Amino acid sequence: MEFDVKKATEAAVSWIREWFYENGYGCNAILGISGGKDSSVVAALLVEALGKDRVIGVLMPKGIQDDIHMARLLVDHLGIKSYTVNIKDSYEALVNELESKVGVMSKDSKINLPARLRMSTLYAVAQTNNGRVANTCNLSEDWVGYSTRYGDSAGDFSPCSFFTTKEIRSIGRYLGIPHELVEKTPIDGLSGMTDEEKLGFTYEVLDKYIRTGEIEDNKTKAKINHLHEINKFKLRFMDSFNYEETKDE
Repeated sequence: MEFDVKKATEAAVSWIREWFYENGYGCNAILGISGGKDSSVVAALLVEALGKDRVIGVLMPKGIQDDIHMARLLVDHLGIKSYTVNIKDSYEALVNELESKVGVMSKDSKINLPARLRMSTLYAVAQTNNGRVANTCNLSEDWVGYSTRYGDSAGDFSPCSFFTTKEIRSIGRYLGIPHELVEKTPIDGLSGMTDEEKLGFTYEVLDKYIRTGEIEDNKTKAKINHLHEINKFKLRFMDSFNYEETKDE
């Protein structure tokens, strides 16, 4: 079925309004702004739903961020309030403390730590500004676990977690987001690699497989299926033992 971008966008905007009516009436929407397509589209949807005066973007470089001008471009385009909070000193201080007490951190723990510090920053901004934190992940990333648990995978509500990368770009173009933001090569900003370099396949291939089940390369299919299975836990609520359910056994 062909993606109806107008219908999808209007439905997402309506859902955001209803969510805030029920879960944060009069509250602001807080989100991290990276300058990529996902945060750009979520920010634009929030402005459509709530108005620009109720959307606050937070730019969170770790030291010098070469493409931070892209994030500022979005903020200026939407006319939203923003804060810039540099997490470099906090990151380095925590790494030094951990390594002095726990030992040398693994490569992946160092890569994921900034994402978790950024989410802590967003919640601090939200609680200071009567806000609710928006998750900016999409279906394609979530499908293969390409997110940091309790980092960018967290949030109070998620407008785009059931849209693929291709659909996100369509929404971005529909909303009039600057071309360079919508078409920007996805990069996590942490490892120095593009998303597709890290994953080992393109989003185009992944999106088609998600929506149609069609894929040409069996090795890529096996890899996607494996990543999907081992990362399903990221999409669930925390598994909890319920002692009451065992009493009658």
